[in-house]
Amino acid sequence: MALHVIVGAGPVGTATARLLADRGERVRLVTRRGSGPEHPAVERIAADATDADRLAAATTGAAALYNCANPAYHRWSTDWPPLAAALLAAAERSGAVLATVGNLYGYGPVDAPMTEATPLRPSSVKGQVRVRMWADALAAHEAGRARITEVRGSDYLGAGAQSLVSMLVLPQVMAGRRALVPAALDAPHSWTYVGDVARTLVAAATDERGWGRAWHVPTTPAVPIRELAVRAATLAGAPAPKLARMPGPVLWLGGLFDPTAREMREVAYQFDRPFVLDSTAATTTFGIDPTPLDDVLAETVAALRTPATRPARTP
Repeated sequence: MALHVIVGAGPVGTATARLLADRGERVRLVTRRGSGPEHPAVERIAADATDADRLAAATTGAAALYNCANPAYHRWSTDWPPLAAALLAAAERSGAVLATVGNLYGYGPVDAPMTEATPLRPSSVKGQVRVRMWADALAAHEAGRARITEVRGSDYLGAGAQSLVSMLVLPQVMAGRRALVPAALDAPHSWTYVGDVARTLVAAATDERGWGRAWHVPTTPAVPIRELAVRAATLAGAPAPKLARMPGPVLWLGGLFDPTAREMREVAYQFDRPFVLDSTAATTTFGIDPTPLDDVLAETVAALRTPATRPARTP
């Protein structure tokens, strides 16, 4: 029974903690307020994860350290560097494998399905932040100072996940209202399930084949927003969706008052064209198949119907 330390109790951190605990592992979950799922095998600790000494002490003897944190969207450039540095330092001191939940921002605009070999060419500040985090971790691995891995998924679906679809589309569809969407409605888009992120994260952290490289989370074939809305409406017993594309100026104006809307401007390219994730490598290596999309949508719909469910951002 190994010790696993998780930083962050958002949807992925929570799913990872439950997955490991249910497998009989010891889990130490670190958040600012000591939050997280209640489970006899989960020890919740209130701590500032940017404190490298405190985090290293909490990670002593751990097999793996999981970076499931996610600073406020508009504070990535200020909040991520010290947090990432502390996580890497803790991994170096403790010897725990550092497994980071990444995303696709580092690839920038693409015109073909993304694989792990797709060049990192970020066109956004947030993408540059993530690429620097990855470069620092990979350099530590190659220098023999740490063992690291990263798993990258597309926009999240599932209980607690927050994405353009779960924020702007599904609530309107389920209520039978018209949804105004800042995206091309018929462009193929990959959607990643939170539970599959957790499974891939643990697999990459605990299997030597996972170390020293990034992996794409096994994800179902890309589906346009319009088709996704139709399938969700059917599962929810809601009327046929009424969707319309949001004009660019509306999103721009929204950014004057909402920091999240403002930050969405620089990654809007992801929804203007096909945005497709190729996750063949992880499925082939770890034997992880993506959860069927209708099962994922059913969980997402059920969670949105529960007022106590508080979505969290896709990293």
